Amino acid sequence: MNNAPTDWLLIAQRLQALAQTGLAYEPNPYDQERYQEIHDLSLQMMGMLTGEPVGQLNTLFAGETNYPTPKVDVRAVLFRDTDEILMVQEKMDGNRWTLPGGWADIGYTPFEVAVKEAREETGLETEAVRLLALLDKKCHAHPPQPWYIYKAFVLCREVGGSLQADTSETTEARWVHRSELASLELSTDRNTLAQLQAMMEFAINPDLPTLCD
Repeated sequence: MNNAPTDWLLIAQRLQALAQTGLAYEPNPYDQERYQEIHDLSLQMMGMLTGEPVGQLNTLFAGETNYPTPKVDVRAVLFRDTDEILMVQEKMDGNRWTLPGGWADIGYTPFEVAVKEAREETGLETEAVRLLALLDKKCHAHPPQPWYIYKAFVLCREVGGSLQADTSETTEARWVHRSELASLELSTDRNTLAQLQAMMEFAINPDLPTLCD
């Protein structure tokens, strides 16, 4: 029963995806009306489960007219020795702590997104090394969100630049010791404590296999 809200959100997301798929293939007028009603009901469910206004959800999904696929969030993972990881405070989430990163951009590879986000949010120039993890957000303790999301964690290596205390998206960037992680106020929409602890295992053993849900 503890997973009931998450289960219902998954149902709402799946209904929205089915309705969007049906509308994308230009159904006859009768089926189009039914698909549209399913779409509208799915957004009402999402609104009740996430607290987002239905009108705002409708705006978010208005541009989604093709076959639906998960959105991709890319996080840059940088270590200093084996005990510190680079983190930033996210302005859009009350200065809570997160790994640098954001939505994958069209025209950029996943590695290029990680390098770009690290530079924009920390001031450091980096080089992407390997994919550490590809995770399905529904399998982890993130707060509910309308989008269905995959999260990619990319190991990067510092090659230049210097840490910036303030950017357009962040208010702080610093190396965080593994012993601090549990006491930080995390941006759990972006990364959970368990995910950060899993990333720190790669600092100790860089040859661990890539994690994938």
